[in-house]
Amino acid sequence: MVKRRKKSKKIVNFEDQYVKSWNFIKQSREFIYVAVLIFFIFAVIGFFFQDVVNYFFKSFFSTDLNGNILVFIERLIEKTENMGSSELLRFIFFNNLQTSFLAMVVGVLFAVFPLFAIVTNGYLLGFVSYLSVKAGGILVLWKLLPHGIFELPAVFLAVGLGLRLGLYIFRTNERPFKEIIVECLRVFLFVILPLLIVAAIIEVMLLVSLG
Repeated sequence: MVKRRKKSKKIVNFEDQYVKSWNFIKQSREFIYVAVLIFFIFAVIGFFFQDVVNYFFKSFFSTDLNGNILVFIERLIEKTENMGSSELLRFIFFNNLQTSFLAMVVGVLFAVFPLFAIVTNGYLLGFVSYLSVKAGGILVLWKLLPHGIFELPAVFLAVGLGLRLGLYIFRTNERPFKEIIVECLRVFLFVILPLLIVAAIIEVMLLVSLG
């Protein structure tokens, strides 16, 4: 009887933590909406105006942005092409985990890192989608869609919470900072982390099936 009570208590606690996580997400929805909006704006820019952006970087920074992205993609492919399924799963998962965690936690520095992360991810998706459509037609986007079903929501949540942390000092009616940190970590553990696990599994399955 004692063992049963302890087991049920753990289940209730887990459910309670999960409910609290989603309640905090609802309270932070305006920041998450901003993250989604910025992402899709730069995805559109990356898809339709990549030449304009590249010209701007070449003119003002003497940098071939799109060329550097292509080099980055090529190196990433070279790095992962000989990996087995389990190794690839770990690589994708920990890469996404690190990016999402930093986007959230380093947001305390006036939201600079989460903004940079969402802008670069949006532009990168738009640019890669443009290259994919150029090579294989518009229907190729349906093949890319499953990659982001779980990964993008995780990124949006992490960046949105990072924005909330970074803009804390500008919000007069905000809760104590310690509470916000605890709530963010709870969401990361009970919502973002599971999304990233599922996203990594799906991505590996797709890559294996295509390979």
